[in-house]
Amino acid sequence: MVPRRSFLTALASLSGVALARPSFAVPVSDTWDLSWLDQLKGRHKQVFAVGSLPDQLPLHIVANYLDAHREVFGLAYPDINTVVGIARRGFPINAQDAVWTKYELGRRWQVKDPATGEWARRNIYWDAMPAPPGKVVGVKPLAADTGEPAEALRAELIAGFNPGVRLIPAHTMLLGLAQEHGCTYEQL
Repeated sequence: MVPRRSFLTALASLSGVALARPSFAVPVSDTWDLSWLDQLKGRHKQVFAVGSLPDQLPLHIVANYLDAHREVFGLAYPDINTVVGIARRGFPINAQDAVWTKYELGRRWQVKDPATGEWARRNIYWDAMPAPPGKVVGVKPLAADTGEPAEALRAELIAGFNPGVRLIPAHTMLLGLAQEHGCTYEQL
């Protein structure tokens, strides 16, 4: 697994973590520098839109995408490029701790600091993004609820798939690869 600090730093150095300005921002100039787009030369490129802070894990899907490509293909930057567009309710991910403190972003965006249980006064996403859950959706909570060992439960769930169902390393990876193979996408 990629250390979270280097994961976010790699995103920042590649394309900038903050790609969408909040609606209250005023442009600093009349020209926009979009030359960073020319740096996206990886075999696999994916953009992620973060418009809210669901369950305080908005960057988990990006980490899952990067982890799956490393596990399956042995690929990392510069062969994999990710762009994270952050807008609307996801804005606090962009801000440094001083901005979180001065403008009380935790209170305004209703983000609690997991270390204190209080409104966050620091960017909780920067240094310690929460670790992703298990590889098969629902295994850990189901194992905890039933008392069964997670690995045995995982094997049983996989064996119980309907005909034609395929196990994939990551949902987000599948979406990118399917699109690279000519599929269009519609969320249901």
